[in-house]
Amino acid sequence: MSVTPYWEVAFDADGDPEGRRRDRLLAGVRERGVRDLIVFAHGWNTDRSGATRLYDRFFAPVPRLAPAARIGYVGVLWPAMRFSDEPIPDFPRAVAAEPARRPVLDKDTRHALLDTFPGRAILVDQIARLLEQQPPEEAELEEFGRLVRTLVEVVAPGPQALFAADTVAEGVPQSEPEMFAGSSAAACEEFARALAELEASGTPQGFRIPNPWDGAHELLRQATYYAMKRRAGTVGERGLGRVVGQLAKAAPGVRVHLVGHSFGARLVSFALRGLPEGVRTVKSVTLLQGAFSHYAFAARLPHDARAGGVLQGQQNRVDGPLVCCHSRHDAALGTMYPLASRMAGDSRSAAEPVLGRVLGAKWGAMGYDGVQAVPGTRAHTLAQALEAELPASGCVNVDAAAVVRRGGPPAGAHSDILHAELARLVLAAGRVR
Repeated sequence: MSVTPYWEVAFDADGDPEGRRRDRLLAGVRERGVRDLIVFAHGWNTDRSGATRLYDRFFAPVPRLAPAARIGYVGVLWPAMRFSDEPIPDFPRAVAAEPARRPVLDKDTRHALLDTFPGRAILVDQIARLLEQQPPEEAELEEFGRLVRTLVEVVAPGPQALFAADTVAEGVPQSEPEMFAGSSAAACEEFARALAELEASGTPQGFRIPNPWDGAHELLRQATYYAMKRRAGTVGERGLGRVVGQLAKAAPGVRVHLVGHSFGARLVSFALRGLPEGVRTVKSVTLLQGAFSHYAFAARLPHDARAGGVLQGQQNRVDGPLVCCHSRHDAALGTMYPLASRMAGDSRSAAEPVLGRVLGAKWGAMGYDGVQAVPGTRAHTLAQALEAELPASGCVNVDAAAVVRRGGPPAGAHSDILHAELARLVLAAGRVR
C-alpha cells in the first residue's frame, strides 16, 4: 500500500465484522493520532485483491494534496462477486480478463457464484448448462429465469431481505424484484435489445440482431446485482455504521470521511442509518458513481406523493456535506441500471419500450444525474467544486463528466474514478487541509 497508516476492515454478507481487523483499526487510529480518517468502500463486481488495488491507486495522490494533515486510510472489504468477463476497474484491457464468448458462463464466474451463494452448486451447474447450450425453445428461457430467481433468493433467517429497497411507500419497503414475476423470456429479450443498442453505439459495425441468450446472461448478472444491492445495504447499516460508532468511542476526536464507489456508495449511505444516536463523527460523504436510486434521500417522490426514499433525511446525519459525483458518460447507470430497476420494481409488461431517457426520470441512478427531489441540493461542475469552498452541510451534486468519461460498452465510464481530481474532491468535502 502506497499510503500509511492503512487498515482494512472486512464484513460478511450479514454485516458482521472480522473482529481482529476491526480491533486493529480501533486501536490503531487512537495510537497513531489520526485526525482525519478516509473510509472507502468498493462496489459490486470487485474481489478482495481488486479492492486493495483500487484503494491503493485512489489514495496514492492524497499525501501530496494534504501534506500537513494527519490522515489515516481504511479499505472496506465486503463480499461482492465479480463476473470475470468484466474488466477490473481502470485496469488496461491487456491485463484484464478477456471476455468469454457470451453468453457462456466461464469457470471463474462459476466459482464466484458458488462462493457468493454457498450450497447452490446444482443450481449454478444448471444455469451454466443452459447458457452453454442456448436451446431455442422459449420454455427453456422461462426455466432459466426460474433457476436464477431461486439462486438469488434470501435464505432465512438472515437480515438481507430488509435492505433491498430504494424507496418506501407509506412506510412499506418495495418487495423482492418483479423481473421474475412476468415472462422471463420477455425479460431476456429486453435485456438483449438494450445490450445490442449499447454495443452498436460504441462500434462501427452498427446494430446486430439481439440474441435472447445474451439477455439471459444479463438477467443472471442483474439478478446477482440485485442480491449485491441487498448486501451493500446490510453491510452498511449493520456493519460499517456500527464500526463508525465504535470509532467515535475509541477515538473521540477522529473525523470520518466516507467514500463509496457504485454499490459502495450505497453501502456508505446506509452506514449513516446505522450510526448510534448522537454520533456526529462523519464529517463528509463522497459518492462516486453511486449505483442506487437518485430519489434515495428524497422525502417525497415526484411521481408518488405517498412514497419517499429509503434514506430520506439521512444526509442530516453527516456533520458536513454529502457530495454526489455523477457523469453522463456512465452507460451502466444511464441505461442498464434504470432498465433493471424498472424491471425489479414495476409490474408493467417487460415488453414496453423503456430504454434511455424514458426510464431515466423515474428509475435513474444518482451516479448518472445526481441526487434528485431533495430541496436545497446544490449543483457544481467538478472544476467549480474544487475552486470554491463546498457547502458546510446538505446534498451537493458534482458533475464529474470532465474526468469520469473513459470506458466502452456496455458499462461506459462507470469505473473511471481513479483521478487525482476526485481525491481532491474528497479532501475538499471534508475540509481536510
